[in-house]
Amino acid sequence: MVPRMYRSLVFPILSTLEPERAHGLALKSLRAAQATPGGLAILRAFAGPVDPRLEVRAFGLTFPNPLGAAAGLDKNADAVAALMALGFGCVEVGTVTPRPQPGNDRPRVWRLPEARALLNALGFPSTGAGAVKKRLAGKRFKGILGVNLGKNKATDAERAPEDYAAVFDALKDEMHYAVVNVSSPNTPGLRNLQSRRALLDILAAVDAVNRSLAKPRPVLVKLAPDLDDAQLDEALAGALEGGAAGLVISNTTLDRSSLKNPFPERPGGLSGAPLRDKALAMLKKVRSRVGKRLPLVGVGGIATAEDAIARMKAGASLVQLYTSFVYGGPGLPGQIVRGICEHVVKEKLKSVEDLVGAGD
Repeated sequence: MVPRMYRSLVFPILSTLEPERAHGLALKSLRAAQATPGGLAILRAFAGPVDPRLEVRAFGLTFPNPLGAAAGLDKNADAVAALMALGFGCVEVGTVTPRPQPGNDRPRVWRLPEARALLNALGFPSTGAGAVKKRLAGKRFKGILGVNLGKNKATDAERAPEDYAAVFDALKDEMHYAVVNVSSPNTPGLRNLQSRRALLDILAAVDAVNRSLAKPRPVLVKLAPDLDDAQLDEALAGALEGGAAGLVISNTTLDRSSLKNPFPERPGGLSGAPLRDKALAMLKKVRSRVGKRLPLVGVGGIATAEDAIARMKAGASLVQLYTSFVYGGPGLPGQIVRGICEHVVKEKLKSVEDLVGAGD
């Protein structure tokens, strides 16, 4: 009922606004709801079931369900509690940079409603690690909080490890896990950091901070879907040798061959439905290379419970979404979690974890 109402009433109104402005308005609404007495209870009415069979244990953490909000949805940790109330078992905030930066010039986000997709050339707009820390300090949430780490645009590649370590250091006490983002297409040269040597240097810098903690945080690496086989082998070698706790597969794509109109005049990465098959294929390829050595997080084009289940059968322990939330609205997380739970019951599974790699 909620997704149908959103599509018929709310989305048509939001879609008249510039995409980034509409997204900001939606986040402000969620932030207002979580600050209002009884607001979170109202949002929880949209959520799916809470069921121990939906719990996922991955990289030393227990997630209440396998569905997460992908990085980019809540860049500056404005609405973490509200998103969890809607049914996300995990919210990954960011990408967070050490120092505040505006990102690329506007316009930098475009809706492609006929394709259920977005083009995004944001370039890590961030209020900075210090501001995000103030927003999160002292708060405890009912789900898992991840932080997506980035570097400032002005930082040279040689000094990138310092930036990733600085964000991790600033937010280490607030996060459950961190993700090293070296795969956004919107910061010049960033994807070059997916090389083995660059990843080893970044992970070593983060680990130097992490080792000082009584309970070190799992550190994952997020990869691009556009890597060829040689590049992927390089990135996986860097992640494995550098001690990554898991991999997020994948970021947005520069491949627009699936679009009837590829909009060559617009920069940025493509997300949403056109990314689904490419991200799924990349996940399967990574699973075939790393096996069960590292937990995988599947993201890209997930819009239904069936999409989430397919990603888990392909080897993902967890899944994330962003673009489908823009089109599907606040009832979508609950709808997907409900569908996953119904599948677990129908198939008489003891746990949703039984789905992971079932398609191997």
